[in-house]
Amino acid sequence: MPNLRSLVMVLGFLTLSDRVLGEQVEIYLIDPLDEDRGYCIDIKGHKSKAKIQRGLQAHTCYSYQGKIAVDQAFDSFLFGKNILYLSVFDVCVRAESMIPKASLQLERCREGEELQKFGWDDKGRIYAIANPRLCITVAQGEARKGGGGTPIHLIRNLSLEYCGDLLRLTQQWGFRKVSY
Repeated sequence: MPNLRSLVMVLGFLTLSDRVLGEQVEIYLIDPLDEDRGYCIDIKGHKSKAKIQRGLQAHTCYSYQGKIAVDQAFDSFLFGKNILYLSVFDVCVRAESMIPKASLQLERCREGEELQKFGWDDKGRIYAIANPRLCITVAQGEARKGGGGTPIHLIRNLSLEYCGDLLRLTQQWGFRKVSY
């Protein structure tokens, strides 16, 4: 029976692991702005060839193609731990700093790293735990054209800005899994 006991312990450990429990979801802007397919938080670069050292942007959601792209796939289980984790790349979102206009970078996850902690408020805003007055915000103005898609994909910058009702359309986020 020792082998059975070991097997039960291993299976129990696996069921508790973040990667087993986590569901891949995309984080999308509630208001589609000028993009009918919507904007999602996205790693700069193209899908599996994304360049984590270049940070994040708001990009046309790929879910219209029937699945979530790897460079837009977040582990939903870790939202409850205030972590925005992209499991395919094994990186966490990190604020460049705790001041307005700070960019959003990616780096290996580090336990207790305050710049990697983000919460969701009851209005759907994603805010920095270290400074809850700062929310992840999509740039206003005209979008840039991306390098692919039909119609062509659109891109906007992402940054931390003061949370507020005036920026609601560019700060209110949701997440979803795609099941077609």
